[in-house]
Amino acid sequence: MSTVIAHLDIDAFYASVELLRRPELRGRPVIVSGSGPRAVVTTASYEARKFGVGSAMPTARALRLCPEAILIPPDFPAYREASAAVMGLVRGTVEEVEVMGLDEAYLDLTGLLSPRASMRRLIRQIKETTGLTASVGVGPNKLVAKVASDAEKPAGFVVLTREQACARFAGHPPRLVPGIGAKTAERLEQLGITTIAQLGAADPDVLAGAFGPRQGPWLSARGRFHGSATVEPVREAVSESRETTFDVDVADHAELEEHLHRLAEQLCRGLQKHERAGRTIAIKVRLDDWTTVTRARTIAHPTNEVEHVGQVARELLREYAPPRPVRLIGVRVASFGGTEQPTIETAQLALPM
Repeated sequence: MSTVIAHLDIDAFYASVELLRRPELRGRPVIVSGSGPRAVVTTASYEARKFGVGSAMPTARALRLCPEAILIPPDFPAYREASAAVMGLVRGTVEEVEVMGLDEAYLDLTGLLSPRASMRRLIRQIKETTGLTASVGVGPNKLVAKVASDAEKPAGFVVLTREQACARFAGHPPRLVPGIGAKTAERLEQLGITTIAQLGAADPDVLAGAFGPRQGPWLSARGRFHGSATVEPVREAVSESRETTFDVDVADHAELEEHLHRLAEQLCRGLQKHERAGRTIAIKVRLDDWTTVTRARTIAHPTNEVEHVGQVARELLREYAPPRPVRLIGVRVASFGGTEQPTIETAQLALPM
C-alpha cells in the first residue's frame, strides 16, 4: 500500500483569526505584530503580503513597505482556542495526526478509501465550523506534502508525486525546500547550485565535501524530494520558554533581574496550567552586538514554582554578568519528567551571524 501524507496549513492563521473578529477589515492589509521599535511581524494578511510584507520581518520595515497597513497586537489565547477547534476537526477525520504548531499538521491518509475526497470534506468542515480557510498538499512524504501545501496559497489543494514535485519545482531556488536557509543557499550558490534541479543532480561527493558527511547526503536527498513518510502522532514538548526584546537596550543588571522575574512568572503560570514541571532551568541573553549566550542548570527535582525558577534564573544571570547592554532576555524550563542526574550549569555562545 502506497503511503499518502497530507500537510494542512491554515492560511495566514493569526491574521485570519483577527479578521473573523473584525470583519470590517476584510480586504485591507493587516499586520499582526507588536508596536515597539524592535517588533517583528507575526503574520500578515495576503493583502499586506502583496507589498512584500512577510513573517519575521521587522515591523518598521513592513510599515515602510505598506504604510496603509493596519497593525493589530497578537492575541495568543484566541489563536490557541481557534487552533484547538481546527485540530479537533482534523483528529475527527484522520487517526494519525502530527501537529506541528497552532496552524499546521501532517496527516497520514494511507489506507483511506478516498484521501482527496476526505481532505476536501475536512477543508469544508473547517471553513463552515471556524470560518478559517486551509491549504492542503498531498504527497508520498512530508517534504512533498509541505511544499505542495505552500504552492497555491490561499485555499490551495495540490496533489503531487515525488517525480511531479521534482518537475514542478525544478527551476525554483533551493530555499523553497524546508530546512535550507539563507546561509546554506549562499554556500550552494558558491558551488554553482541555484535551483532545486541542480541540487538534485549535484554530485553527492561534492555536497558531502562541502557540507559534511551528514548534511551533504541530506541536501542531495532533499533536492530529489526524498523525505520522511512517518507521521508521529505525539510530539511531546521538551521545553517551554518566555522571552522579551527590549525597545531600548538595558544595561542595568537590577532591571534585567526584574524583567527575568516577570518572565519566570509568566512561564510558571503556563507550566502550572498544563501540569508540567521541569528540572532544567535556563536563561537566554542577547547583547546589543547580537552575541547570544545561554546558561542552564539542572536541579534535583522537577519544578514549576516561580520562586524556584526565578531564583535559579537570577543566579545564572548574576554569574554571567552581561558585559554589554542587553537586547533580549529569556527564561526556559526543560527536561519535563527527565531522569538525568543533576549537572553543573552549561553554557553556549553564539557569535553574531
